Amino acid sequence: MGILDKMKSMAGKDKDRSRKMSDAAERQVNQRTGGKHEKQVDTAQQQAEGKLGFGREQGGDRPDQR
Repeated sequence: MGILDKMKSMAGKDKDRSRKMSDAAERQVNQRTGGKHEKQVDTAQQQAEGKLGFGREQGGDRPDQR
């Protein structure tokens, strides 16, 4: 089971934990790519969260990325 499957199964149960997993995945991808595609990764994260039902508004309650 991949991280997206875990997030999807938890999205209805524990949105806060799903958001933390999403942020961790985003940090991991940015770290592995050296931040070269940070905007694209952020956009993809927002779209995935929206489809899974726990999206956040632009500039919302996102924890510090660093």
